Amino acid sequence: MTSTKEETETAPGGAGAGTTGGAGPSPPVGAPELPAFVRELPPVIQAQTARALQMREEGVRLYPNTFRPEHGTRAVREEFGETSREELEGLKPARKLAGRLMARRSHGKTVFFTLQDPEGRIQLYLRRDELAPEVWELAQKLDLGDIAGVTGIVFKTRTGELSLHVTGLELVTKALWPLPEKFHEMDVEMRYRRRYVDLIMNPASRRAFEIRAGTVDYLRRFMSSRGFIEVETPMMHPIPGGANAQPFVTRHNALKADLYLRVAPELYLKRLLVGGFGRVFEINRNFRNEGISVKHNPEFTMMEFYQSYADYEELMSLTEEMLSGLALDVLGATDFEYQGEKTSFAAPFRRVTWRAALTGIGGAPEEALVSPEAAAAYVRSLDPAADPGVGASLASLHELIFDLAVEKKLVFPTFVTDYPADMSPLARRSDAAPDLTDRFELFICGREIANAFSELNDPLDQYARFAEQAAKREAGDQEGMYLDRDYVRALMYGMPPAAGEGVGVDRLVMLLTDSASIRDVILFPQLRPETL
Repeated sequence: MTSTKEETETAPGGAGAGTTGGAGPSPPVGAPELPAFVRELPPVIQAQTARALQMREEGVRLYPNTFRPEHGTRAVREEFGETSREELEGLKPARKLAGRLMARRSHGKTVFFTLQDPEGRIQLYLRRDELAPEVWELAQKLDLGDIAGVTGIVFKTRTGELSLHVTGLELVTKALWPLPEKFHEMDVEMRYRRRYVDLIMNPASRRAFEIRAGTVDYLRRFMSSRGFIEVETPMMHPIPGGANAQPFVTRHNALKADLYLRVAPELYLKRLLVGGFGRVFEINRNFRNEGISVKHNPEFTMMEFYQSYADYEELMSLTEEMLSGLALDVLGATDFEYQGEKTSFAAPFRRVTWRAALTGIGGAPEEALVSPEAAAAYVRSLDPAADPGVGASLASLHELIFDLAVEKKLVFPTFVTDYPADMSPLARRSDAAPDLTDRFELFICGREIANAFSELNDPLDQYARFAEQAAKREAGDQEGMYLDRDYVRALMYGMPPAAGEGVGVDRLVMLLTDSASIRDVILFPQLRPETL
């Protein structure tokens, strides 16, 4: 294929490296009248819509469903990326692709577009004297953001850019709202609100959600390969349970009853152990009516799994194996950086008791472990603005110390074990120390990633702990658990000794994608309502 002067003037990065020039011509005089809602939108959108309506009047189908691509950009690059320019001229391979037009460079009788499909990008090359007049005319009317179908011959320019010499062009979908000129023109809130635009403009964002999909896929494969059965449990509960959290409330009209969006699937999954399932897991959506931050979203994803005849020590080993395998599967390595700090999923992980974490890592004095007054004084020394409140329990003060002085220091994976019983209403008491429980939480890069324990299967002890939680609710603790009598009844039928764990999928993906905020790994995070 003969090269042209226009080809050599294309920017080294292809059409996307040069001027985008997507505004297109102004709407013609006498263009069709715009719908009322469009007339309320910015002028640039009105102009692009007017051009589209004019094209429709001229006989152009704006939204046909007839073009079928036969190839993708990745396949083209894999097949011909290493092929020389001379070989391609001899082969003249024909390909048929579809995608969004992301950039354009015009040089009189030639036009370069950048076409983007789900697999990547490729440069398109059009020559006026080689196309039918109506095809060339259509090319002049296309806006950036339009989705086009193209046929052509694969070739390389003199600069080595793999391109498609277009022989046929069709409009597949007309865009009425222009894309941003550059990704950096989108502020963070716009990226979250208009995730569809973020995915178009930002390859890194798309990559993050590909890693998320790969993470969920690996977790399913890992659990299934170890004999766990994937199940589905209700998302609307008559009694919220399984976690200390404030629920969302909804109303079932036919039942004339309030229902609660799931805060955790735990109590239903353990009912299945009573019913005879030995190993179960669920990748689930949970809903907690709490604050929004870089670590919290009211709607989030967890994987919970339960295994009969196991204890929390065995789950620690399973978790190490799972996470090290996940990093290798998704990233190709167990060592990586998160927000500038090195960490590793290579086993074994560090283990430290709750009390040792408070004193050895958090610097709390020994008296703070037993004295509420000493614990409150230490909290205030860590953060003068922290107000533990009058009469705060020792457990709540210890949680504050952990949040302020310990959590952020746990960069490499660390199992914190042996939590007090009054902090763990569903965990089995330790045989060696009944005031403690057989429980761990896993922290990585200053964030809780997993929570697990040997399960409490004594129905009398469970009832007493539920009653204690219910009393806390009556006293004003909105996150105290409800008394679930049916769950206690299930335990009275007999649940085998077991261990269970919940893994925060969103936070795990944050680590693997080096994302600072949980909103970066949730496709459509919760935001304040927008006025359109």
